[in-house]
Amino acid sequence: MRHRKAHRKLGRTTSHRLALLKNLTIALVREEKIETTLPKAKELKSYFDKLVTKAKKGDFNAHRAVFASLQDKEATKKLLEEIAPKFESRNGGYVSIKKTRIRRGDATLMATIEIL
Repeated sequence: MRHRKAHRKLGRTTSHRLALLKNLTIALVREEKIETTLPKAKELKSYFDKLVTKAKKGDFNAHRAVFASLQDKEATKKLLEEIAPKFESRNGGYVSIKKTRIRRGDATLMATIEIL
């Protein structure tokens, strides 16, 4: 039973899962809309929302915290200077997930996730 378990494991070790979420977040910040599998998109939503909430503060410590999670200068800068200020009056729900198709190779549900 998986009662009270916090997140999806996505069939990966902890370090692999964190690297996946980091890379998906960088791609989402750069492109503002990406297509991935539905479970990855749902897990990315929580991860991205927490980063944007940190970035909304806009101070030096927020910059350091976001960079520590992303390890990418351009993505960190764009998140802090362009994306986070748009959500000043919003308390969460910074992205939307839309189911798109079923992948032909393995019949996995695909979804697009985009920044609002």
